[in-house]
Amino acid sequence: MSRSTAHTRRSLLPLLAAMAAGLSMTVHAQSLTELHEAARSYDASYQSAKSQYEASVAKGDQAKSLVLPTVLLTLGAERSSQEVPTPQRSYGNQNATLTASQPLYSPGNWASFEQGKKAVQAAEAALRAAEQTLMINISQAYFDVLASSDSLAFVKSQKVAVAEQLASAKRNFEVGTSTITDTREAQARFDLVTAQELAAENDLQVKSIALNQLTGLSNAKPKPVSTPIALATLTPADVNEWVSQSLDKHPTIKQLQTALEVAKLETNKAQAGHKPTVDLKASYRSVNNNGVASGSNPNADTVSNTASLGVTLTLPLFTGFSTQNKIRETLALEDKARTDLEAATRTIAQTTRTAYFGVLSGLGQVKALEAAEASSQSALDANKLGYQVGVRINIDVLNSQSQLFDTKAKLAKARYDVLLGGLKLRQANGTLSVADLQEVTSQLVK
Repeated sequence: MSRSTAHTRRSLLPLLAAMAAGLSMTVHAQSLTELHEAARSYDASYQSAKSQYEASVAKGDQAKSLVLPTVLLTLGAERSSQEVPTPQRSYGNQNATLTASQPLYSPGNWASFEQGKKAVQAAEAALRAAEQTLMINISQAYFDVLASSDSLAFVKSQKVAVAEQLASAKRNFEVGTSTITDTREAQARFDLVTAQELAAENDLQVKSIALNQLTGLSNAKPKPVSTPIALATLTPADVNEWVSQSLDKHPTIKQLQTALEVAKLETNKAQAGHKPTVDLKASYRSVNNNGVASGSNPNADTVSNTASLGVTLTLPLFTGFSTQNKIRETLALEDKARTDLEAATRTIAQTTRTAYFGVLSGLGQVKALEAAEASSQSALDANKLGYQVGVRINIDVLNSQSQLFDTKAKLAKARYDVLLGGLKLRQANGTLSVADLQEVTSQLVK
């Protein structure tokens, strides 16, 4: 075995040890889907959206009462006394009234009933949007921790490599084969890497706190991505197909489409102010009258029962122009809802295109960084060999080491960005689901 080969292998030992330590930590680590489930039951923003959905469903169901029968029961009792003229008398009265009504023709009530059903659809779309937002938030925090962990591992490995180069420079100076400049350059690089290590440790701690806050866990540990990782190409490959999907499935568009339909129904309800209403009404009343006189001939108790059934027609003749002005208001709000829908459609289409090309760019960057990593490794090996034979100086080796580890960190981050970008693309066009998280989870260390 040559001296250069042995030295190269020794320099890789710290990196391999760091990777092995990272793998050993995955014994109690959680996958992306596991942390997502934890966040669903803990995250305050998602729980708030879920409660709002339940409230919206209940409010929508209240509109059913406008087209269903109404039944009321009224009970009453009273006692009165008469002193003059004599003799003194007292009277009692107990009554019970049962009334029922059923709208037969009421355009306004039916419009409100339809609005209630539309409100439930809007609530469902809002909850889907909240679920997708939670998926992206947990995925972002998950890959932030992984990227920060990788950066720390690479910095630690670089620190070990620089320490070896510093020791080598000191030995060469002692034997007179190098100048004090090599030692000072290596010492300066070692101090710089030490500062970078402290910054990386702090960044990892901050990212871990964010993940813990989102999931409710005290020590969430994401599983790393398995290597080698196979980044799938985008399917479908046409950006216009992604945009087309967003127009059909995006929850925000669904919400605004429903809002437009509700606005149209509000106009119908306002126009119903000119129309008659017909109601079927029925009632049954029972009255028990009793009285007692202070002298002779007390009054006898009497009971009367009355039943009625009829139809009521109500026709508005003049309402002070309130109906006409209400129609003007609802028509303007209908135009606003239509404009809001158009604006959201354009924004979502643009966001989807941006996310699509972002993923394509990310895939290209990964390939370029993979090539750069191989080139950087070759350059480092060549500079180490040149330093040993005297054709390269110490700073050349230190620069090559920095370039290699910086490329490794950028490559790891680029891979995470592609995985996260694929999820953000599906959120942009409204198709993100738990199945997408499961697909990412399949690429994690088991």
